[in-house]
Amino acid sequence: MWKSLAATATLTLMLIAPAYVAAQEAPGNQKSLAEQLVDAFNKVFGVHPGKRANHPKGVVLEGAFVPSASAASLSKATHLQKRKTAIPVTVRFSAGSGLPTVPDTDAMPRGMAVKFALPDGTNTDLVVLSVNRFPVATAEEFRDFLLAIAASGPDAPKPTEFDKFLSAHPAAKAFVEAPKPQPVSYATLPYFGINAFKFTNAKGATTFGRYQLQPVTGEQFLTKEQLATMGPDYLTTEIGERVRHGPIKFKLLVQVAEKDDKIDDPTIVWPDTRKKVELGTITITKAVADSQAAEKKLLFVPGVVVPGIEPADPMIAARSAAYIVSLSRRAQAP
Repeated sequence: MWKSLAATATLTLMLIAPAYVAAQEAPGNQKSLAEQLVDAFNKVFGVHPGKRANHPKGVVLEGAFVPSASAASLSKATHLQKRKTAIPVTVRFSAGSGLPTVPDTDAMPRGMAVKFALPDGTNTDLVVLSVNRFPVATAEEFRDFLLAIAASGPDAPKPTEFDKFLSAHPAAKAFVEAPKPQPVSYATLPYFGINAFKFTNAKGATTFGRYQLQPVTGEQFLTKEQLATMGPDYLTTEIGERVRHGPIKFKLLVQVAEKDDKIDDPTIVWPDTRKKVELGTITITKAVADSQAAEKKLLFVPGVVVPGIEPADPMIAARSAAYIVSLSRRAQAP
């Protein structure tokens, strides 16, 4: 299983991040940026064999995607065209930490990853977070952000390396200090694509935008008193119970960039007044029987796209390459 998944991942990476592949094949001992990113995560959270470097704690569910009538106006992508049957999807919700046993009660961004199983046997992926911004603008800065955290333990002299980093990066400071309310459920959180993509429709018209996933039931958060009663795995338990009682639905949207919006800086939150195009509805209908076994076979890569959608932010290629490095390392675990 691991060899097949790794081979597919490597082929995918050659298509979406050729510069990374070239760096891997270059002589010498210098590590690629993707390897440096995974190493930085390991410095913060430790190495956990067989687990993802980031978001190792998660839960896998299944469902379907039905495109909206307006989706094809934005993109000619296969899964966004009018069709007789829904597109099967695999969804993974996750905790934003490199610790496999991180308590669900910790304040942190959550993740949602969606794999669309296309009619021709290929896939395309969507990887989003429960925050509408990123702490830094580039992958290199994100590596430095993580290394600063790793160097700033409880015994580190003040100001710590992380203090210094935040002082020099106001966007990172704003990200760290922003409120992160605890959700009732993975199903009651909005999720945001922090990086921009270029969408092209059948007529050749192009649009730049960022994904959003909005819960149909609306956003719902816990009070401090409610949170105090929750167990360390309450989100995993809750989502399983919720889907047994009925489907979970999200609206998939694209927030459209205007002329002066920066498409290569995920620290900038575009105004909520920007136009949004509805792409369709994701309906989650069941949890998989063995989530831990299922997620070992899964790899979600933000740069895995189809004609009609292209990465517009350079960070997408760097993120994708780092996911492949993480996969290759966890595949080597016994």
